[in-house]
Amino acid sequence: MPDYFNPESPVTSGAHNLPHWQQEDVWIFLTWRLADSLPLTKIRQWQQERQRFFNDNPEPWSDETHIAYRRQFTDEIEAWLDRGLGECHLKLPAIREIVSSAFRHFDGERYDLDSFVIMPNHVHLLLRILEPHMLPDIVRSLKSFSAKRANRELGREGEFWQRDYYDRLIRSPKHFHWARGYIERNPKNLAEGLFTVYLK
Repeated sequence: MPDYFNPESPVTSGAHNLPHWQQEDVWIFLTWRLADSLPLTKIRQWQQERQRFFNDNPEPWSDETHIAYRRQFTDEIEAWLDRGLGECHLKLPAIREIVSSAFRHFDGERYDLDSFVIMPNHVHLLLRILEPHMLPDIVRSLKSFSAKRANRELGREGEFWQRDYYDRLIRSPKHFHWARGYIERNPKNLAEGLFTVYLK
């Protein structure tokens, strides 16, 4: 049975440009994108507005605040990503297979992987970290390994993934099923062969 965020339990928090929370045995919804998928001006504007929201709404959040955040920030960034900006290297089957294999490699060892989707310029994952592993280390490993392999396959150098990532601790069974359904539905407007969906 999935476990969910408990505001009464300890939380491990790391940060880069964004705060990252981890709690023992709790499912996490993750998103990260290719380095060229969003204009820099848009990212800066989004980050400033998001920081104001965090300042005005300290965590832990109620379900209502979480919904407001999702509508104002997650939905907005997803709409931009779904426009397919950038070179969209993930539309190539060979690159998607590199990323998919990386995601599945440590399933059951470093994390429990429920599902993921690989879109042309971003990815979403739903997973639960297994102790003693830490979320930032896992994301760093996945991104580093897949970026090196993908760049080699593409015959290119330079930044492949964005430097940071977005994460949300899953709060309830309803939130879990929303996240899983979102992963399954995300490619609804894409032609076959441009995405990969994995559901355990």
